[in-house]
Amino acid sequence: MKRIIIHVLMVIVGATVGDAFLPEFWVLINQRQFQNNIVVNSFIGALIFLIFSITFIRLLLNFVDKIDKAVATINIPTITLGFFGGVLGLVIGAIASVPLWILRIPILSTIIPFLLMMLTVYVGYSVSTKREADILKFFSKKKSTLVIKPEKTEKRDKRKQKGYAKLLDTSVLIDGRIFDILKTGFLDGEIIVPNFVLLELQLLSDSNDNLKRAKGRRGLDLVNDMKEIAKVTVSAKDYTDIHEVDTKLLRYASETGAALVTNDFNLNKVAEIQGVKVLNINDLANAVKPQLIVGDTLEITIVKQGTERRQGIGYLPDGTMIVVEETADMLDKRVTVEVTKSLQTSAGRMIFGELVR
Repeated sequence: MKRIIIHVLMVIVGATVGDAFLPEFWVLINQRQFQNNIVVNSFIGALIFLIFSITFIRLLLNFVDKIDKAVATINIPTITLGFFGGVLGLVIGAIASVPLWILRIPILSTIIPFLLMMLTVYVGYSVSTKREADILKFFSKKKSTLVIKPEKTEKRDKRKQKGYAKLLDTSVLIDGRIFDILKTGFLDGEIIVPNFVLLELQLLSDSNDNLKRAKGRRGLDLVNDMKEIAKVTVSAKDYTDIHEVDTKLLRYASETGAALVTNDFNLNKVAEIQGVKVLNINDLANAVKPQLIVGDTLEITIVKQGTERRQGIGYLPDGTMIVVEETADMLDKRVTVEVTKSLQTSAGRMIFGELVR
């Protein structure tokens, strides 16, 4: 069906373009008998564009599929704002093109207005979609002022005092460390597991891949175990206009004010950009690891070679990687290392050191 629609649209566009531009082409090649023949000009333009669409149908279909995927990830308010922004840009471009149409100069009165309107449509669409929050905030400023009531402020204060809800993502349930954290009592408040996260775990548990199947089943078992030691709520809230689970989690956290619990480094960064509170389990693990400062010495076994300057690599019992200079030829040997640098990020911790002679 997409092929037919593409061919029909290309024929219509071709007929329009042919009727608009071919008369000038006939004048250039001294074939004035076809200059005002609308049927011939439209037919030739439609035929050229039809041949083009048949030749490059795969590229056009891929382009249409990309558009479909992009549209699927955009919610209705964004699409609506983008549409009105594009229409407004078209109107502005048409008004700005009136002086050029009045001049009736070939090329200047046809191609330039077209390009100008395309530019204004794009600018209007881009501004309305990328500044959606500002636009909605501007039009709902008075309304939002009336909606904010003392009771809601009190509820927020009480929620802050009692502890806000914790929203678990798929990676945390697969990882399993959240269960031990809950047992220690360091996380208070309601624990929320969205139904779309459970569905993703179910898909993993039904996978033909043994590793994925084991991860999915472990995550589902963990949810049942957590219900025995904490207040766990399985939320049925879903967003049918969004396909990616990570995007749904961010939307859920933004709307409810819950903190997103994850150990996904990329999701952590996106959540911070969007202003969502994040509790990263890797950050917690790094925080409770024994700290090593510059000048400390320790003994490790070099287990493999590094990538630069004859480096050797060893590991602490907690899995922290230590990169040691000039130890590439000391594989499987126990060496004494002096710490020269320690880097700690959400992705993990890395220590650099030098060999103590």
